[in-house]
Amino acid sequence: MRFRPFDTPVIFRLVGIPLLVLLLAAPACSTGTEAEPYLGDGSLGLIEVLNGRQIQVRAFYTNGGDLSLFGNSAEQAIVFAIEDYGLIKGREVNLGAALDDTCTSEGGLAGAQVIVAQGDVAGVIGTNCSIAAAEASPLLTQAGMVLISPGNTAPSLTSDLAGNEGIDHFPGYYRTAHNDLIQGESVADFLYGEGAMTAAVVHDGGPYTMGLATAFSNAFAETGGTITGIWEVDREDEDLVPVLTEIAAGEPEALFFPIFWPTGGFLVKQAADMPAFSETVYATADGLLNDDFLSLPQSEGTYVSGPDSRFGSNTNQTTGQSAAGLMARFEEATGGSPTGTYWGHAYDATVLLLDAISAASYVRADDGALVIDRAGIREYLNNLSGFQGVTGVLSCDEFGDCGASRVVIHEHLDSTDIEATRQSVVYEVGPDDR
Repeated sequence: MRFRPFDTPVIFRLVGIPLLVLLLAAPACSTGTEAEPYLGDGSLGLIEVLNGRQIQVRAFYTNGGDLSLFGNSAEQAIVFAIEDYGLIKGREVNLGAALDDTCTSEGGLAGAQVIVAQGDVAGVIGTNCSIAAAEASPLLTQAGMVLISPGNTAPSLTSDLAGNEGIDHFPGYYRTAHNDLIQGESVADFLYGEGAMTAAVVHDGGPYTMGLATAFSNAFAETGGTITGIWEVDREDEDLVPVLTEIAAGEPEALFFPIFWPTGGFLVKQAADMPAFSETVYATADGLLNDDFLSLPQSEGTYVSGPDSRFGSNTNQTTGQSAAGLMARFEEATGGSPTGTYWGHAYDATVLLLDAISAASYVRADDGALVIDRAGIREYLNNLSGFQGVTGVLSCDEFGDCGASRVVIHEHLDSTDIEATRQSVVYEVGPDDR
């Protein structure tokens, strides 16, 4: 299956309250003689997909520019999931044209506006970047849709994992990725355990990088370490020597920089020319767990945290597709392994959305139209528990954190053997270990 253009016609309308009352009084039937149960109460509106039409979902990720490696893997995994899932009650699923979140606030807002204007979209898989989700989530969720992200990790999008809602959380938002409170604490515990008593931190001001920097800084200080300073850099800035000079003055034993490519590349290349950093321990996060950064000789020796992608024999319970099977398909389709980190999370997110649509829909007896209850999609996800996915066992909490949430730290030793780094794990932790 390939992406079809946005103008593929699908019939949509919100069903009024009188008809809703009738539907609740007389449950819909797929055959006219046998009731077909479904989730939802109609409170967020209904989508009608007439015979011969397709169910509309959208994929919203970073598919261009410096961060395209994230989106390329996500796109392929989403396509695989839809192919594996097949029809939903006799209807094909249409992804439409790919949307680029550009890993910016502006990209998140623009893409969400396009999707909302289409009106008939049942749900969205995305975004890759938390900064885009912070703008996209309110628009999409308030329009009755769900947004399921395979790659957002900012705590602000869900919660602090202690029952307190994040400032960017909206009901209808879910993710299969981990919450960065786990990742930040993991890096802090690891570096302190390795003997680093002081650390400097660099972020770019976005919700992902700033949230992760904050989680790390708080955890490192609570562990007994000292933060020598926290610096914000501009994602467009290619000259980091002034910032690095300030950082060096504090003589930190470790430098944690949870930022993106290419900024992270400029940092390690320019720091390599500064004697003050010759003994500094470098640590970064999943924003740089990609082939571009890891192929730099100056990145060698860096500890890189991210989701545990050692999926082993894990199999998605709905499609029956295994992690090993997906890797083989990546090899066949692209000639290599996934270039991004969250391909398994994208596969599981897509399957969860399709399962939710199936659970929240019925075939109307009189005309054979498929009716999808938007509230039922959320109901399914809100109650998800113990789902076996490619990435592990998924369960959604009240704020939309659904991921298996195991985090690992890789030791990057050889820029010519990136796969070895992805398999090299020196530290691991899960939500139950906190």
